[in-house]
Amino acid sequence: MKTELVKITVNDGDDIFSKATELLKNNEVVGMPTETVYGLAGNAYSSVAVSKIFEAKGRPTDNPLIVHISEFNEIYELVKYVPDTAKKLAEAFWPGPLTMILPKSEKVPYCTTGNLDTVAVRCPSHPIARKLIKLSGLPLAAPSANLSGKPSPTKAEHVFEDLNGRIPYIIDGGDCEEGVESTVITLATETPRLLRPGNVTLGQLKAVLGKVEVDDAVLNPLKNNETAASPGMKYKHYSPDAQITLVKGEYKAFCEYINTCNSEGVYAMIFNDDDASKLSVPYIFYGSEDYKTLSHSLFDSLRILDKKGAKHCFVRYPDDENDDNLAVLNRLLRAAGFNVIKV
Repeated sequence: MKTELVKITVNDGDDIFSKATELLKNNEVVGMPTETVYGLAGNAYSSVAVSKIFEAKGRPTDNPLIVHISEFNEIYELVKYVPDTAKKLAEAFWPGPLTMILPKSEKVPYCTTGNLDTVAVRCPSHPIARKLIKLSGLPLAAPSANLSGKPSPTKAEHVFEDLNGRIPYIIDGGDCEEGVESTVITLATETPRLLRPGNVTLGQLKAVLGKVEVDDAVLNPLKNNETAASPGMKYKHYSPDAQITLVKGEYKAFCEYINTCNSEGVYAMIFNDDDASKLSVPYIFYGSEDYKTLSHSLFDSLRILDKKGAKHCFVRYPDDENDDNLAVLNRLLRAAGFNVIKV
């Protein structure tokens, strides 16, 4: 299969989107930009399109997909009911990087939901994504547009690196603004529960809803035979070819430990405000200690490791006393397969 990569802006006419929309209407898949990461979009109502998403990614079929809509009113045909909590969250954060899980309507096939009775829905803020949804007239199931388990793509070139020859079309809409996937909260439980952290933070959710529980799987592996209620929970994710190890401790101790591991192919990932001169191994900055800069650069930094031929990377553990860092910590823990060293 030949993969076409096309630069598109939101100001381009509808005709520029026609190739992508025709593909979607014919149950093909399209790489599209969102504000979080690039998504691999297909008709959420079509088992044919959904199967192509799973096949292109090499994604396990019991890993649920997020359905993307262009405006709030489109949620009503996807879910059984819309509680007041969903309306409050949509008013506060939609369009934007928040996914809500609710009991699914009969119209949504089980292949889209990973055989769950719930469906994950979000309204992205990226203008190209919303325009593509509107012009196609379809809700679009769209997991990250990468090979399953690899770092999520924040640039069109990342999508092409992973999926060239596997999908017919990629829209290049520029770099993603957020850099990590959306926050996922389930409203299908008695108390709203955070299943995957993102750049809509726990504090922001609590400010709207009051009490919000945090699922144990946010910072820990799922228990044996536990069902994944959200994307990003069940499997090792976000991993470069290099082995990732998180190192928790003061920066001086971090450097002293890493320097003892100095050998060919060893790298470090650190914050911008650290004194890199203390390291004797090559290093990559992945943002400052501000969660926005960490999340924006995280996946690109993990992909750079592969380009440099890194074999093992020791990553500075973000501040886990700050709930705003949950999104970055969640991704790093899974990239490392929960391999953490304390120094």
